[in-house]
Amino acid sequence: MPPNLTGYYRFVSQKNMEDYLQALNISVALRKIALLLKPDKEIDHQGNHMIVKTLSTFRNYILEFEVGVEFEEDLRIVDGRKCQTIITWEEEQLVCVQKGEVPNRGWRHWLEGEKLYLELTARDAACEQVFRKVK
Repeated sequence: MPPNLTGYYRFVSQKNMEDYLQALNISVALRKIALLLKPDKEIDHQGNHMIVKTLSTFRNYILEFEVGVEFEEDLRIVDGRKCQTIITWEEEQLVCVQKGEVPNRGWRHWLEGEKLYLELTARDAACEQVFRKVK
């Protein structure tokens, strides 16, 4: 049975974010802003229904979905694109596959103790973010 990810998580660290943003063809100006951000995550997980909020001083992004149901994701706030997205469980990891203009795009969330990990991928780049559960 997959873990319940409900909680509020504070940003701890990240690795390789610039490489990931370059793989998405994000402009230099936006990359500089993004590299300064320390986003929080708020997750509401009720069965197969989930709301994942990425909260920052620059922009907020809210993703609401049903696990296992493909949908069109509007990523214009992130990089100006739309894609077909499906999010499923692979054992204890929540895995997202985003099909569109950018190959190998997606992410995965998993818990290790009180830490929430997020791996973001695009093309051949991978970024890892770590968050600590605060409530």
